[in-house]
Amino acid sequence: MSLRIVITGTDTGIGKTVFSAGLTDALGGCYWKPIQSGLDEETDSEIVARLGHISPQRILPEVWRLNTPVSPHLSAENDGVMLAPEVLQPPITGLPLVIEGAGGLLVPLTRQSTFADVFARWQIPAILCARTSLGTINHTLLSLEAMRRRLIPVLGIAFIGEDYPDTQRTIVEMGDVRILGRLPYLNPLTAEALRQAMRERFDVPSIREAIT
Repeated sequence: MSLRIVITGTDTGIGKTVFSAGLTDALGGCYWKPIQSGLDEETDSEIVARLGHISPQRILPEVWRLNTPVSPHLSAENDGVMLAPEVLQPPITGLPLVIEGAGGLLVPLTRQSTFADVFARWQIPAILCARTSLGTINHTLLSLEAMRRRLIPVLGIAFIGEDYPDTQRTIVEMGDVRILGRLPYLNPLTAEALRQAMRERFDVPSIREAIT
């Protein structure tokens, strides 16, 4: 079976799609977004393809594509679609597979289930993406607690943003978790800049080894 890793986050809009693009590129893998909410603008799969220079063959199709850019449960209701999270199963690929969730861990897929429930069923190692800015200690520790309560394997944390050493140290010590690296905000945000940042700031071989 190919290597598989889940990318989740403490909130929406924190940069986990950019991180997913960089990691998919660094691993030479495939990318899969099970559920896409919002189709009017560039989708997450399209962003990953552009920023990671990922070929179409390595971008696996979403199971559900929903029109409204809101929580999947509400977007599905707006579209008249009934989501069935229990049918979600990671595709089998011959390459490492990077799976990106939607929003934060407890984003509802239906009015009874969340992405965290799906990740718990899969038992695939997960990287938690977290901001470095104010409020991240609370959000990150709560997210770690939610993951561990459900026995989701926590590979580590990928911080995104400016460097706040004490914040990162506090999360490591209180959350008893490993920092995998920190991805700074990139300006301009290009495929080349992202590739260089991933190479310089993350030990990708150790991530690959951890999910082998």
